[in-house]
Amino acid sequence: MTAAPGKTPKKEKVRGQTPEQRLEALRYNQMMYGPTAGEARPAARKQNLGASYLKHPKFQSLMAAFKKGTAFQFEVTDKGKAYTVATDGTQILFGGRTLYYSRPLNRHEDNLLLDRTSAIAFQTTDALVHLAVAVLRSLPELGTHQLSHLNQQFYYGAEPLESSLAELGPNLLIGSFRHQKVVEKGRK
Repeated sequence: MTAAPGKTPKKEKVRGQTPEQRLEALRYNQMMYGPTAGEARPAARKQNLGASYLKHPKFQSLMAAFKKGTAFQFEVTDKGKAYTVATDGTQILFGGRTLYYSRPLNRHEDNLLLDRTSAIAFQTTDALVHLAVAVLRSLPELGTHQLSHLNQQFYYGAEPLESSLAELGPNLLIGSFRHQKVVEKGRK
């Protein structure tokens, strides 16, 4: 090193690890010892969709009214906004829009259909997500339901709910359930 006269030469800095060496050391440490307490990812929480509704007396009254063909309504608040959940006996409404509706199948059963456009419009609202799944869980005749919610989006089976909306239309047949409506007896 050549230094200017009268100045002391600068001391060479000892270099630490390069970023590549640091990553390699971290990979080795994780391979040998596992993640540290700060590095461990939290376990994914399993969401129990619909559980907040299933045991609630107002929801149970709503489902009883839906099966009997009568009217019932109550209010739900989500993120400071109030929504009305109602039924007139053939439809379940959320915020004034039809979510589910039933059509007669035979004297004892009705078909349950989901209105995809309403479900997609409110799929970021937690109250609707829980309601949509709670309705399916409260009707055991439907069996295991394929409706799920992930990353603020509804899925039916493995496909997003809106994927086949243009091809098949807004009505999605979920299955049939036994109603408790009074059926008029025919001629003897």
